[in-house]
Amino acid sequence: MSTLKPGDILKERYRISRFISRGGMGSIYQAEDLRLEGRQCAIKEVRLDPSLPQDTKKQTRDQFQREANVLARLDHPNLPKVSDIFTEGRSDFLVMDFVPGKDLRTLMVEARQRKEFLPERDVLTWTKQICEALMFLHSQQPPILHRDIKPSNLKLTPNGVVKLVDFGLVKILSTDDATITIVQGRGTALYTPLEQYGGDTGHTDARSDIYALGATLYHLLTNTPPLEARERFLHPDRGVHMREINAELSPRTERAIEWAISLHPDHRPESMSVFRDALLGTWNPDTRPRSSLPPPSFADVISSARERVLIWISAGLVILSLIATLNH
Repeated sequence: MSTLKPGDILKERYRISRFISRGGMGSIYQAEDLRLEGRQCAIKEVRLDPSLPQDTKKQTRDQFQREANVLARLDHPNLPKVSDIFTEGRSDFLVMDFVPGKDLRTLMVEARQRKEFLPERDVLTWTKQICEALMFLHSQQPPILHRDIKPSNLKLTPNGVVKLVDFGLVKILSTDDATITIVQGRGTALYTPLEQYGGDTGHTDARSDIYALGATLYHLLTNTPPLEARERFLHPDRGVHMREINAELSPRTERAIEWAISLHPDHRPESMSVFRDALLGTWNPDTRPRSSLPPPSFADVISSARERVLIWISAGLVILSLIATLNH
């Protein structure tokens, strides 16, 4: 149950407009900034369990303040800007830009209701932006992982910019010799890799976000939720190739996404840039918006039954043309 209601004012500055959503890490509200007329904010409330020992509460809040400051320093066009952090009562609050528009899950559901798939070109255009945001996060020192990438956490603004939203309480995770900043909790099962099932005790790195993005793209391009990683591990024969569901997808797109959702991290692309190049190649929707999708390789072509038929037809026409020329 949400603890705030419309009209409540936080920090003598933010007036709650409406409740937006609730997740494992807290509740999100839309609010008006009373100091900057017309500015709308998204405020995430992280409410501490009152049964926690006092020392644990203090450590949690100190960590929240420390790591929220990391987020506040981030500046990227595909990430909402964190502008304020504070504590009131039993809750910690993170204030971000409010991102207007629909999330990609809503767009997918609307397409499914029309008995259509989201256009591959549109999804790849959005993916290019998402990859750039994640490459930026992963390049920070220490690296920042999102760990909860899913269609509902990707919002398309009215001007066509995709933003990766829902930043929550951050945690420091020490794995081997690496210290990694974790932006989210355990993720959402459909998009969560096996190594993340252990919570903060498992080894997660950039390849965990690659898996989540790959699973997200599988869902967006097929209108079909991917099997959970645990289910795929136990029943490897139950997976369905993307082009069996959406035959219009290019072989290259299918191959890159299925590489990204490999169960073992070592079998996935080693970095977000490698995944981006595997998926998009040299195709750039910003500079070549009217060009075709990345041309398939010869292996792509011969892997498709439809393209093989076209090759045989083309070869037959060439032979007939040669015969006609020789007869003359």
